Amino acid sequence: MSIATAEEIQSARVGKTLVFTNGVFDILHAGHVQYLQAAKELGDLLVVALNTDESVRTLNKGADRPINTLADRATVISALRAVDFVVSFSESTPENLIAEIKPDIHVKGGDYTPEQLPETKIVESYGGKVVILPFLPGRSTTSILQRLTSPPEG
Repeated sequence: MSIATAEEIQSARVGKTLVFTNGVFDILHAGHVQYLQAAKELGDLLVVALNTDESVRTLNKGADRPINTLADRATVISALRAVDFVVSFSESTPENLIAEIKPDIHVKGGDYTPEQLPETKIVESYGGKVVILPFLPGRSTTSILQRLTSPPEG
């Protein structure tokens, strides 16, 4: 699957509920998979928007991030059964992309609240809704990288 265009998404969504989420999805783990499965259950089509490599560097994830390139991250995410479309965005937030695609539901993890998301106003302006899914503690790319780089205990 390649990176989709807004036009491809709009033509496929006719009569369907479009769910949108975004993130880096750098090193895929069980938390990501469970989150994406739960997001897909909210509608008919799931769009996953990935930060470009350049925009990841603006997110304070660390100088060596992303670990995997956008092309590699898109290949892995698109292979998941729950994911219907993969798009990318180069800004720090997906506000412009959301304004263009106008998903019915915008999903984020429990480490956010709707009030913290700049995209909430955009989603609500056209009648969409923001859904916060429970955060799975201890499952993050950052924690995986910390375990890989920490000296063994004992």
